[in-house]
Amino acid sequence: MQVLKFGGSSVADAANISNVVKIVRESVKKDRTILVASAIGGCTDKLIEIGKLAAMQDESYNELIDKLEERHQKIIWELLPIDYQHALSSKTKNTFNQLREICKGVFYLKELSNSSLDLIMSFGEVLSTRIISERFSSMGINNFWADAREIIKTEPGSSGNVVIKQISYSNIKKTLSSNRQRLIIVPGFIASDILKRTTTLGRGGSDYTAALLAEATDARELQIWSDVNGMMTADPRIVPEAITIRHISYKEAQELSHFGAKVIYPPTIQPAVSKGIPIVVKNTFDPEDPGTVIENNPPESRGKIRGISRSNKIALLSMEGSGMVGVPGYSARLFSALANAGVNIVLITQASSVHTMCVAIEDSDAEKAKKAADGVFAYEISLNRVNPLKVERGFSIISLVGDDLKNQSGTGGKMFNAIGRSGINIRAIAQGSSEKNISVVVKEEDSDLSIKVIHEEFFGEEKKKLNLFIAGYGQVAKALLSIIDSRRDWLFSKKGLEISIVAICNSKKMISDKRGIQIKQIKSLLPLGEPSDINRFREICCDMSLPESLFVDCTADRSVTSLYQEFLQSGCKVVTCNKIGLSSSQESYDALQEICINTGIQLRYETTVGAALPVISTIRGRRECGDNIQRVEAILSGTLNYLFSKYDGSVRFTDLVEQARRAGYTEPDPRIDLAGTDTMRKALILARESGFRLEPDEIEIRPFLNEALFSADIDIFYAKLRDYEEKIAARFRESEAKGERLRFIAKIDKEGCSIGLESIGSSHPFYNICGRDNSVMIYSDEYTSPLIVTGAGAGASLTASGIFSDLLA
Repeated sequence: MQVLKFGGSSVADAANISNVVKIVRESVKKDRTILVASAIGGCTDKLIEIGKLAAMQDESYNELIDKLEERHQKIIWELLPIDYQHALSSKTKNTFNQLREICKGVFYLKELSNSSLDLIMSFGEVLSTRIISERFSSMGINNFWADAREIIKTEPGSSGNVVIKQISYSNIKKTLSSNRQRLIIVPGFIASDILKRTTTLGRGGSDYTAALLAEATDARELQIWSDVNGMMTADPRIVPEAITIRHISYKEAQELSHFGAKVIYPPTIQPAVSKGIPIVVKNTFDPEDPGTVIENNPPESRGKIRGISRSNKIALLSMEGSGMVGVPGYSARLFSALANAGVNIVLITQASSVHTMCVAIEDSDAEKAKKAADGVFAYEISLNRVNPLKVERGFSIISLVGDDLKNQSGTGGKMFNAIGRSGINIRAIAQGSSEKNISVVVKEEDSDLSIKVIHEEFFGEEKKKLNLFIAGYGQVAKALLSIIDSRRDWLFSKKGLEISIVAICNSKKMISDKRGIQIKQIKSLLPLGEPSDINRFREICCDMSLPESLFVDCTADRSVTSLYQEFLQSGCKVVTCNKIGLSSSQESYDALQEICINTGIQLRYETTVGAALPVISTIRGRRECGDNIQRVEAILSGTLNYLFSKYDGSVRFTDLVEQARRAGYTEPDPRIDLAGTDTMRKALILARESGFRLEPDEIEIRPFLNEALFSADIDIFYAKLRDYEEKIAARFRESEAKGERLRFIAKIDKEGCSIGLESIGSSHPFYNICGRDNSVMIYSDEYTSPLIVTGAGAGASLTASGIFSDLLA
């Protein structure tokens, strides 16, 4: 004997029922079979709605009955041969007329009792299984339709109808012995009491019917057919990479299902579990897939993490107070109060100090839970021994499930680390005494990302995936994309890494695709994207809830830097070459650093100072080992160094500026370089990294051009710059006459920071720094002779290579 149960989606229409028939026909060839079916998809909910509308004397219930009848009649006409259509259609019409009469009584009484609702709901399974039975008959397959109301008997219990197993199992055996057909068809979910009044078996009732039949008949197997390929390591709607769990123990399956996996409902399959009957979960629409086998001793069960599940709409109840310390009975009184109020506790944690206790319940029970608890502890609350119960809503429970977790060292640490790396705060932690699950409570809006990162940690491939959100599509961004594309094979083979571009924007347009955008297609796709809005761009990126996400700022836009805090707080790392965000107020800089410390999320900005030069990391390294930075001198503008090392009077300074701009050595607006603004920002970042607190307006800038020049628009600026040719030439000749060279230098120490054009002699370390090179001299307690970092510090390709290094750090 085998029992096959089909859910509502499996029998939703004629095509789906045809799939069911094919599956069962093959099963009948192998063994005697009991087929249990639910109502057609959505039917039970409609029947409940019909009953409620009738009780409210809303005559629209008749329209819903008509539509439901039309749906069933449509299935009959599409599924059955002509010779079988009329009889079943007529019988179905009579059945719906009975439903109308029952609802009419509810309408006039203005009351929907539990018994009446059970009777109304029972029509769904009766109708669906009669259609299925008739389809088999039309194919010449002899079958017997067994009315579950005649064989499964119930009595009232404290939490619903309870099956009277002794009577029910006796009825089942009698029915099977007196009807020897190889196929028995039974409506799920429905039963009756000893007075023959229709009852129902509650949530998962059809599964329960199937499990009862399996236990009563000592079936060799119980198959549960739905619309998924068995139980999965995570919800595939959240984690597309989730895989089917091929074998799982009963206890593991119950743990997964308790915390949200909807494939099975643990209480309903208990009869099969108690008999040790294997349960196979399969997909009606992919019958060749082996599905999931739930059994006592699955192969390779020891040491395996099976899956991740979630329960949403959770409220946290916190009770605390000094009066709880050392006083027994508080927990028992709280649990008793909640039980008396009909509140189910989902999760419990308590501090070892016994000063606080936290329980998780369903959000819908929050108000009555608070009322019940505050009532029980009213006396203690009045004496300030206990605080009124604190209720917090909007949480989810994420559970990691596997047999024998106690013998798997580091499992909890890996789980918590994966969540923490994404900047997600854990509000509560619990582990069952059986040690088959570890559960954490997080904010509901963080639950998708939590599941993704945990799944990646335990089930991900060796390959790691970085998801990039890129702001900017200028020279730096294009150079970065080129590096990523050219290093793809190296990244995979040497780093086990894949970099996916999931969103990119420029000042006009933006595009996104969580599956990834082909780098070679960005140029053609970006102009077709939606209008660019940096705040909307951030929303799109954060809503994707992708693990290992990085926001890459390749712009020089102030508005983009204002979003760093939000990205970091959402668990998204930030890599930037944009100096503005780190060189604004000291308060803003401190806020960014504090977020990074508190969340553990990285903000990397090596390229803000020296493109690909390791300047910031060198200073940090010295300070981390206890060395104090005393002062820093630096050439920080590759642009200005290029201009002043190239300039010899033979080519106009204005022409050199234009050459540098075209070569990508300058900022998008070269005035930022020439005014010293770029150097000022870099110097400010270096000062702060060195431990000196400075505001932008505290830096002394000695410009070599008139400040009024920089207020004009770019065309006028170039025109007026020509007026300064003689002044620049005179400064050059003066320096050259002394055997010196002009260099734009920043000086930083505890007294402050100054930047300006200086004439330096051949003994100065910066004398031979030419072209785009930057050079930074670091004086510290240990480096009284300076530690010098020198190299090219300007250019899109160098900046892009520095960003690439930051991505991999």
